[in-house]
Amino acid sequence: MNTTLVESRARPNDAAAYGGLIDAIGGIATAVIAIVALAGFAPDVLASICTIVFGAALLIEGGTLLSEYVQISSTEATSEEQLTGGGLSAMFLFGIGGIVLGVLALLGIAPAALISVAVIAYGSTLLLSSSSVRQLYLLQSATMRTAGIRSGSELMAGGMASGSAGVQLLAGLAAIVLGILAVSGSHTLLLTLVALLVLGVTELLTGSALSALVLSFMRPVRPGTAREVR
Repeated sequence: MNTTLVESRARPNDAAAYGGLIDAIGGIATAVIAIVALAGFAPDVLASICTIVFGAALLIEGGTLLSEYVQISSTEATSEEQLTGGGLSAMFLFGIGGIVLGVLALLGIAPAALISVAVIAYGSTLLLSSSSVRQLYLLQSATMRTAGIRSGSELMAGGMASGSAGVQLLAGLAAIVLGILAVSGSHTLLLTLVALLVLGVTELLTGSALSALVLSFMRPVRPGTAREVR
């Protein structure tokens, strides 16, 4: 069966584009809620809400990445390891787990301990998925190079993808350390809120990079540039 490679990649993936934007908004919401809680306004309740919001942001990011990986797999032969994007499964697993822990904490069931565990899980997720956006860029870029199409926006998107990988790695390590210190019982609420603030800012940067990456590969198809593959 014949498929048109360039046309399939040039067709806008609205779900992925909006997914990256919503992910960035989720990061902003997480950071803002954490700052308000650090200011002393209902920190226990807001810490739980912050945990839930960040878990939802992780799920949205995972869905966005999965959508793009599936679209790439439909036009180019790729390995299972490439399509999983490393920590893609961790985003769904720990995202759901974090939301559950956040809800339980909001209900008053050992909130300090549960939020600390959620922070450690979120930090581990950032470590495992730190290269996911970068890997997506490499796969998309390889697909477009095969079609003989390059643009300046791809270079900018590649820089943002590489930068987000480094930021995610450092933020994940910081969140894990802060979460472990919080579990030990020393300034638990303060440490978890700081960790959530770091996670929120990181998610904002990652979501922005993901949106830029998806949009950079959305371009109109020029006549005669479509290449058929079997």
